[in-house]
Amino acid sequence: MMRSLFAGVSGLRNHQVRMDVIGNNISNVNTVGFKASRVTFEEAFAQLVQGASRPPGDDAAVSGGVNPIQVGLGMNISSIDLLFTQGHLESTGVVTDLAIQGNSFFVVSDGSTRYYTRAGNFQLDADGRLVSASNGFVVQGRMATPDGVLQEAITDIRLPFGQKSPARATERVSIGGNLDSGASATARPETTITIYDEQGNEVELKLIFAKMDPADPNYDPNTWNVEIQVDGVTAGTTTLEFSPNGTLAAVDGDPTSADYTFTFQAPTGSNQTVTIDFGTIGGIDGLSQFARPTTAVLREQDGYTMGELQNISIDQYGVISGSFSNGVTLTLAQIVLADFNNPTGLIRVGDNMYQVSANSGAAVLGFVGEGSKSMITSGALEMSNVDLAQEFTNMITAQRGFQSNARVITASDEMLQELVSLKR
Repeated sequence: MMRSLFAGVSGLRNHQVRMDVIGNNISNVNTVGFKASRVTFEEAFAQLVQGASRPPGDDAAVSGGVNPIQVGLGMNISSIDLLFTQGHLESTGVVTDLAIQGNSFFVVSDGSTRYYTRAGNFQLDADGRLVSASNGFVVQGRMATPDGVLQEAITDIRLPFGQKSPARATERVSIGGNLDSGASATARPETTITIYDEQGNEVELKLIFAKMDPADPNYDPNTWNVEIQVDGVTAGTTTLEFSPNGTLAAVDGDPTSADYTFTFQAPTGSNQTVTIDFGTIGGIDGLSQFARPTTAVLREQDGYTMGELQNISIDQYGVISGSFSNGVTLTLAQIVLADFNNPTGLIRVGDNMYQVSANSGAAVLGFVGEGSKSMITSGALEMSNVDLAQEFTNMITAQRGFQSNARVITASDEMLQELVSLKR
């Protein structure tokens, strides 16, 4: 008689636990990065009333074996599992809001311990560190050198606005367009572009073109002379030769290279070397010579002055790029992700954070495209994966299970009451 009472009590207690889990899931239906849990039950110990017996060995026997007789003693909780299914993404438009598509986790640190989270509602603190909005833990990743090269060490991500991009001296200039094959020897078309020295000082580079004079004993209608001026001072001269079909044939007498290199004294006092790219020998991707108006123009150069960080962006690989006031975009950092052999074995520690447990396995750190198969979406957050329809269904079954176990206790109590009343 008492066994049914204790079985009913175990059912009440454990269905209450299931109700607690359901209530927690529903309460976090709008929690960023929250992962729902589920409860599974198992049968408790069963009391053996009579053991099993094997059939007699005699073929003439008329009786067979007997199965064991057991009485169950209630139920226990088998497990409370975390469900790491993908939550839907909600667009926010905030650059530092990040969502993971995949099974990975962001890595954050309080300075001594690493934690793992799916909640990507990050922000920049007063020191420019990328931190979790809930507790200020710093997001981990690898930083880049001032020239945009990512380093190997995993450390705090720090993006201070006001960070500077150093000036870069111009090393290469490209030119394109057309030189009019019908131009006279007196025509002097020119093109100008601003280049920079190693301190970011602006220097004016000018190219002046002149078709070879017919009076020259070495006259060639397909040859042009080019004067190179830097801030009005001649820094070099060269010649351009074209084929009869209008393609570039040689630069400075060299039929194998379309580059011309010259050196001048920069405003810093040091000598600076610049290479002019006139195109491709045998091609028209740079300069050409056709019977069309002259359109030669210096179009690109690779130098720039010093700039200050103005804006940041984050791509699907977790690479954080900075836009500087000088128009340069440099890589600043990359966010690291963590994967686990058994993510359901992680321990919840609050604030949407998890820690490694004995059964989760160690964190495997990697980057998108370099060890991690997940992707990062900037300007969005992963919402809770709680399914309200499923949770309300689970709530009904938990409630009915609780009521049924309560009826078992009531019925057992009535039977005990009858037993007590036999003496009357």
